[in-house]
Amino acid sequence: MTATDRSRWIALVVLCTGMLMIILDSAIVNVALPPIQRDLGFSQSNLTWVVNAYLIPFGGLLLLAGRLGDLIGRRTIFLVGLAIFTAASLVCGLAQTQGMLVGARLVQGAGGALTSSVILGIIVTMFTEPREQAKAIGVFSFVASAGASIGLLAGGVLTQGIDWHWIFFVNVPIGVATALLSLRFVDRDKGIGLRAGADAAGGALITGSLMLGVYTILETSKYGWGSTRTLGLGALAVALLAAFIVRELRTPNPLVPLGIFRSRQIAGANAVQLLTVAGIFGMFFLGVLYLQRVLNYDALETGLAFLPVSALIGILSLGFSARLSQRYGAPPVIVAGLALLTVGLIGFARAPVDGSYLGDLLPVMIPIGIGAGLFFPALTTLAMSGVSPSESGLASGLVNTSLQVGGSIGLAVLATLAAGRTDNLAADGTSTASALTGGYHFAFVIAAGLVVAAMIVTLTVLRRGPLQGAQQEHESRRIEFSGADPAYSEAA
Repeated sequence: MTATDRSRWIALVVLCTGMLMIILDSAIVNVALPPIQRDLGFSQSNLTWVVNAYLIPFGGLLLLAGRLGDLIGRRTIFLVGLAIFTAASLVCGLAQTQGMLVGARLVQGAGGALTSSVILGIIVTMFTEPREQAKAIGVFSFVASAGASIGLLAGGVLTQGIDWHWIFFVNVPIGVATALLSLRFVDRDKGIGLRAGADAAGGALITGSLMLGVYTILETSKYGWGSTRTLGLGALAVALLAAFIVRELRTPNPLVPLGIFRSRQIAGANAVQLLTVAGIFGMFFLGVLYLQRVLNYDALETGLAFLPVSALIGILSLGFSARLSQRYGAPPVIVAGLALLTVGLIGFARAPVDGSYLGDLLPVMIPIGIGAGLFFPALTTLAMSGVSPSESGLASGLVNTSLQVGGSIGLAVLATLAAGRTDNLAADGTSTASALTGGYHFAFVIAAGLVVAAMIVTLTVLRRGPLQGAQQEHESRRIEFSGADPAYSEAA
């Protein structure tokens, strides 16, 4: 291995460390909510803002941040986001009041969006050879998909072993080290310039639409899906999105060149990801509740219970998935992964009130781990293949946006359905544990249905091979848009 190759792989580890820190933070807080509530005096309804304050700016800024990486430079955006995230983590750890913690979480979410939105774009421009790129994306996919379950374990260890403040303090040395190593190993890219897409009004519209949409979805657990408030805010979010699309079609230098959505690979892959994560992210949240509220697991035991999922995702993501995609094509690998995820979710829907780990939970964790390990690397490779250098940050932001928005939708929908089913069972005289389990079972069945829908989209939309079809499509798009988009023509 040459010195240049070694530097690229070190850079990949550095970037994925930054991504892991961001993903961990979105999961690690869940197991620390009870002590945070006790120490700072949160009410049960206000406690959700410890999570929501992070998710709203994070989900809302990803697409804008990814495009800014194309325009200004992806390493620059990565470092700015890392600095904001690290500083906000320090403030979170020092927080002694509710307002201080929630405010710092808002800033932390913005920093997380800037940091994570451009990582895939950097990776696909660093690794251009298909086989190496597939391996690199496999490493990224492992971090992105296994980070949640690793976060549960880390949160349990830190919260029970030291104090909840340390789930935030631990980010500070990691963030500083990641920034210094990024300056050393990640090449600085120039960007195509703000003139190629400095559309401030478009940026405000898309960010406002996404942030309002994520906020509306997260608040449905409190107000319900059919309330006037939810419908009104949802309509406003859709109106902002429509206004953004109209503006991007008319402005000569759009923030987001909408031609990218004409790609069957990109549009289809993001639709599949949105449906899938809507099912499995909600499953992680409800699975934790089942373990803690029905089986009485503590935070550390909960984290350990999900460890096989992380291990299997790592084994599959870091080797097998890339080779299978190269040999058989990405769509068959994606379908196989989705089928295993469906099996796991149906298994969760059958877990009894007095379930045992070895008899009822481990057989569920295994297909979920294998399925996610096959699915995410193949899907991410497909979503990023054939993207021009001038659009790689945008495509990276789009992948992360579908991941986060899909997760938010899934969590809100499944949690609401589970709570409604539990209330109905409790009203009929069912015991608390049985009512909770019945609610979770209902949500797991819906989650399996979402994954099956993703499988149908894969079979109908993503029919072609993994890289060949995407590269052919990229060539046709390059010819089609090169005359209309000078930035695209220059970069391609």
